[in-house]
Amino acid sequence: MTAAPEARPGPPAPARPGGPFRGLRPLVTRIHFYAGLIVGPFLLVAAITGLLYTLTPQIERWAHADALYAPVSGPELPIAEQVAAAVATQPGLPVTEVRPSPEPGVTTRVSFDADLAPSYNRTVFVDPYTADVRATLDTYAEWLPVRAVIDNLHRSLLLGPPGQVYSELAASWLAVLTVSGLVVQLTRRVRARRERVLPRTGGSPRSRLMSWHGAVGIWASVGFLFLAATGLTWSQFAGSNVSSLRTALDWTTPTVSGTPLTGSAGAPAVGDTVGADTALVLDAARADGLTGPVEVLPGDPGEAWSVIGTVRSWPTRMDSVAVDPASGAIVDRLAFDDWPVAAKLARWGVDAHMGLLFGVANQIALAALAAALIVLVVWGYRMWWLRRPTLPGGRRYAGPPGSRERPAPASVALVAGLALLIGLAMPVLGISLVAFLLLDAALAARRASTGVDPTPAAVSQRMTRPPNG
Repeated sequence: MTAAPEARPGPPAPARPGGPFRGLRPLVTRIHFYAGLIVGPFLLVAAITGLLYTLTPQIERWAHADALYAPVSGPELPIAEQVAAAVATQPGLPVTEVRPSPEPGVTTRVSFDADLAPSYNRTVFVDPYTADVRATLDTYAEWLPVRAVIDNLHRSLLLGPPGQVYSELAASWLAVLTVSGLVVQLTRRVRARRERVLPRTGGSPRSRLMSWHGAVGIWASVGFLFLAATGLTWSQFAGSNVSSLRTALDWTTPTVSGTPLTGSAGAPAVGDTVGADTALVLDAARADGLTGPVEVLPGDPGEAWSVIGTVRSWPTRMDSVAVDPASGAIVDRLAFDDWPVAAKLARWGVDAHMGLLFGVANQIALAALAAALIVLVVWGYRMWWLRRPTLPGGRRYAGPPGSRERPAPASVALVAGLALLIGLAMPVLGISLVAFLLLDAALAARRASTGVDPTPAAVSQRMTRPPNG
C-alpha cells in the first residue's frame, strides 16, 4: 500500500509577467525564510529577555524593598541631614546625584563616584525620617542591581560590548523580517482579502500555521518596527551612527547650561557642606516652580548645579533648572516644551521601549509584543519542520519558499544596493544581508547542479509521487 501524500498542491502557478525586476517577490520571500531560520534564535533570546525586562519594576520593588522603602515614622528630616548621613558613610567620594524621597515611605538616594565600571555608581539609601542608612548598593545609572542585570542581559547577554552585536543583529533583522513579512503576506494570493489579516481556521496544519503566522505578524508589525528603531539607538555600531546624525541635525536632548558662574567660586560636591548646598539648590528649584520627583546633579567647582524632573512615565514633566550653589540664584531654565521635536520624540520613544511611559499600560503592550515575537519564531520553525528538506517516505520539496523562480539581475542588484546603503548606517545588518544574498545564490546554483526542476509542474509531480516500494 502506498502512503498518502502529506499535502496535495493546487494547480500550477500562472505565468508571471516579465520585467526588469522579475522574481523580486520570491527573492524577498527567500530572504524572509532564511533570515527567520538563521536569526530566529537571536530574536527568541531578545524576546524572552525583553519579556522579562517588562517585569523589572515589580521585580525591583520586591528584590530591593529594604533599600527602596522606609516606614513613615514622622515628618521628614531636612534634606541636608539626609545627605550628610550618606556622605558620612562614603568619606572622600564626590557626590554625583541626590534624589530626595519622591513620596511618603520612599527612601532618599545619594550616589557617589566610587571609580566603578562605566555608568555605575555607589548609591546610599537613606531613611528620610531618621537619616538612618537603609542600604548601600552599586547601581547602574538609576537602576538597582536586579534591573541592571536584566537590562544588560537583554542588551548584551552580560558579555559587554561584544555581546551588543547580538542585540544589534536582532533589532536590525527584526525590521527586515517585519517589512519582508508584510510584503509576503500582503501580496500572497488568497481566496478572500480578509485572510491577509485574519487567520484561517481550516486547511492543513501547515496552511493554518502560515495563516496565523502572517496575521499575527501583520497586527504586530507597527510595534515590531518601533522596537527595532528604538532598540538600534543603544546598539554598538548603528547606535553611534544614530548619535552622530542627531548631533549633526541638532536633535540631541538639550540640557541646562553648566558654564562657569560669574563672580562665584561654586562648591565641590564633597565634604561637610554638600548637604547644605543640596538643600539650598533644591529649595531654589522648588521656589522657581519645579515640582514632583527630581534629581539634583552637583556641578564641578565654579559651575551651576542642575535640578531635573524625573517623571519618566510622563516626560512632559522633565523640566530642569540650573542653580548657583553659593547663592541659590537660578542661572538657566529649560522646559520640556522647549525641547526640539526630534528630541521629544526620542525621549518618548526610548521611555516607551523601556516600559516607563504611562506605567503598567506600557508594560502590558511590551509584554504582548514580546509574546507575539516568541510565538512567531516558534511557528516559523514549526512551518519549516513541516516543509523540511526530507520527509517520511522519501518525499522531498524542491526548496525553500520562493525557490521556483530565479530573480532577474535587476532584482538582485536592487536588494544588494539597498544592503550597501543600509550597511553605511547599520553595518551589522548590511554585512549579514549581503551574506544572505550570497547564500541564496549558492543554494540556487546547487539546486541547478543537482538537476532539480523548479517548475510548478515538476514540484507538483514530486510532491504527489508515492514513496518507493
